[in-house]
Amino acid sequence: MKKILLSHLLKKVLAWFYFISLTFIILLLTSCQNSDFQDHPNFILFITDDISWNDPGCYGNDAIRTPNIDRLAAEGLVFENAYLTASSCSPSRCSIITGRYPHNTGAPELHLPLPEGQVMFPQLLRESGYYTLLSGKNHMGQEVMKAFDTVSPGRGPGCEEDWIDLMMNRPKDKPFFFWFASVDAHRDWQFNDKAPFYEPEDVNVPPMLFDGPETRADLAGYYHEISRTDHYLGEILNELKRQGIENNTYIIYMSDNGRPFPRCKTRLYDSGIKTPFIVWCPGKVPESKTHSLISSVDIAPTILELAGVEKNPEIQGVSFTNILTSPGETVRDIVFAEHNWHVYQNHERMVRYKNWVYIRNAWPERQNLCVESTAHFPAGHELWEAHDKGMTQPHQEDVFLKPRPFEELYNILQDPHQFHNLANESRHREILDSLIVILDSWEDETGDTVPSNPTPDREDLYRNQYPGFERGELPGAGRNAQNINRPGPVRL
Repeated sequence: MKKILLSHLLKKVLAWFYFISLTFIILLLTSCQNSDFQDHPNFILFITDDISWNDPGCYGNDAIRTPNIDRLAAEGLVFENAYLTASSCSPSRCSIITGRYPHNTGAPELHLPLPEGQVMFPQLLRESGYYTLLSGKNHMGQEVMKAFDTVSPGRGPGCEEDWIDLMMNRPKDKPFFFWFASVDAHRDWQFNDKAPFYEPEDVNVPPMLFDGPETRADLAGYYHEISRTDHYLGEILNELKRQGIENNTYIIYMSDNGRPFPRCKTRLYDSGIKTPFIVWCPGKVPESKTHSLISSVDIAPTILELAGVEKNPEIQGVSFTNILTSPGETVRDIVFAEHNWHVYQNHERMVRYKNWVYIRNAWPERQNLCVESTAHFPAGHELWEAHDKGMTQPHQEDVFLKPRPFEELYNILQDPHQFHNLANESRHREILDSLIVILDSWEDETGDTVPSNPTPDREDLYRNQYPGFERGELPGAGRNAQNINRPGPVRL
């Protein structure tokens, strides 16, 4: 009997020892895992809506109040030559989330959802242990829901009012990636007490617009919404400090396309295709400026590298982490961009190399329009009225050109607004020929095409919709570009 009792007691002791040992091992592993997570950086990608690169104060606009964006710039790295792949809402966002050119995503035109099967870098982060969240503007379709643990439509006129609550209530045992997408500064303007009000006489009128009272009042509303994005950026910075994680969190501030005014949004000039781009992480990113070229397809591989996550071979962009430590570094010599259907039919392609920009228009017989360049909104209305009265200058008449040049060539250094087309000047023939070869190579390698049955205009110049509108052939569809991963030229 004693032997049986001792045996039973020994089994209990061994069972308890096994249980305690197993618990200790689990706690140790969990502790190590949490420690590993704490070593991984956090990311906030703040994508604003419809803001041109030189509208925030830190990019030279002395008429606007953006103290928090300016602080981010003073404490972080300001990119002077960051380019989008499209100056159009949904194609630009689909390009950013995949790291692929618009015609390679399968969603190159406005309002097209990202197709199933496309790589999304937030999903790669999520699969590697990150908590991923999207709040605010999506405009990429239902497929992107797979990339995020949490999706919120946002609150308030700019969809930013729940961001601090989301930051406070995140899982504390995981690194995070937040895709914060404001609706500011998208038309129509909405006003509240989160931003200053501007007087029309105090704004700076971009030279491609007509300087009149309607345009100035329109810009004053636009400024208010830019300043509202600044307000919420300030709240984000304060919350990071309150949580004590500002030194381990990268913030990227950028826009999806240019300002919603004539010759800006959708266009391949710097007023449309260039984005404000600031990277901030105290102690990890220098307080500096860089003139190095980067593309929005480069965001995905950069964040993945910083997070220690392997780059998917479908991503066409290149990492610019070297620039984040050495602002004088170069990761690419060339950037490319495209302009496809955005309510109105278009097919333009752009390449920038050094100080040169080359633009090719597949349909030069057409006016180059988008909704914001018609007479529907105040600045467009005033521009069209002024043109009818013969009051506009040549550099304000771009949207009226019909036909347009097939090719355009600009020296950015000498002509920052791209007003003087040099394509027909024989002294620039060598650089023109070089850029033609580069663009041809990119189109060939990435499978870009000019559709033979393209999507037609959806509306007339007065926003009356045409009956029976149907989407046509997409650029790249003829070569199955959606399944092509080659990036085209990057370095020369």
